[in-house]
Amino acid sequence: MILPRYLARRFLRMFLLVAGVFLAILFLIDLIEQIRRFGDEGLGLGRAALLAALNIAGGFYGILPLITLLAGIALFVALSRSSELVAMRAAGRSGLRIVAAPAITAALAGVLAVMILNPIVAGTTKRYDAASANSGAGNGQAVSLGRGAVWLRQGTQAAPGPGTGADASRPGQIVIRAARASSDATALFDATFLIFDANSGPVRRIEAREARLDAGRWTLRDVKEWPLTAPNPERTARTADTLTLPTELTAARIRDGFGAPEAVPVWQLPDFIAGLERAGFSGLRHRVWLMQELARPALMAAMVMLAAVFTMRPPRGRRTGVLVLAAFAAGVGLFFLRNLAQVMGETGQVPAAAAAFAPPAAAVLLALAALLRLEDG
Repeated sequence: MILPRYLARRFLRMFLLVAGVFLAILFLIDLIEQIRRFGDEGLGLGRAALLAALNIAGGFYGILPLITLLAGIALFVALSRSSELVAMRAAGRSGLRIVAAPAITAALAGVLAVMILNPIVAGTTKRYDAASANSGAGNGQAVSLGRGAVWLRQGTQAAPGPGTGADASRPGQIVIRAARASSDATALFDATFLIFDANSGPVRRIEAREARLDAGRWTLRDVKEWPLTAPNPERTARTADTLTLPTELTAARIRDGFGAPEAVPVWQLPDFIAGLERAGFSGLRHRVWLMQELARPALMAAMVMLAAVFTMRPPRGRRTGVLVLAAFAAGVGLFFLRNLAQVMGETGQVPAAAAAFAPPAAAVLLALAALLRLEDG
């Protein structure tokens, strides 16, 4: 057990070193970007640093597999140059046993990343969105899911359409609640529109059996409207077959308003997916992300094994550089294959579990075959 612990510690040190370097680089790049983005609004350096710190968590989490690959390459190149690999082989240790300890360590790091870092990334993503909105980058629109309901919020500064009241175009907000929605987000059912004026609060309440999103407007059917500024809103309520309200929302904005799957902690994803599907939306995108998070430890272990295939050899001059580049190219290829499988899973071309687990499984099997061939000559 001494040798596996030694290899695990060496890999962990390499992993933390590479991760620290990338974290510092990402922070500096994002700090410059935040200053450029919000410089005209008088954003101070401390505020820009806070926004950068919140924003880099997602990017850092996304490149963890590549960080694992670089740590594996650095480990095996260092072991080869110090002739430690030769000594291990001379002591009767097989190549598979040498690779096992770093690969298991990488898998455990992946488990910890999913359990701890994933919720942190979700929290910092929400904090960054809120902080950037407070700094003037918000769009005034929001989408959320309640228990058995869909909630939307939009501004009321769009140009009024035909059939709208005058107050629909005054500055303010419209809060929309619907019992369910169509899968393409263009139709809401059993919808309630509550219109707020910026100065006087709620001014209108509209209920509709169906609200359909057209270009720049909501078209409501089977409508009942209450003027909330009247002394007795029910007495002055009126009904109509159709009514239109202006909007800047689109179906794509509504779907994107639920946020990226990365913004939902992995522990809450099953309930979130169930809520999406109850509301009538497709939860396939989030389901694929959940499967990929479960497959992340296997992906990180596969990165270490790919690094070992190319770099766990005695150093031979310039050939070492070629092998390092080959190992990096193989890892990057696996990374992009994973992203391609994710896209195919989100479009429904392959099952979510296959999109998540097939790339790392294929990489592990190919790496095992290559290591066995190297062992047997």
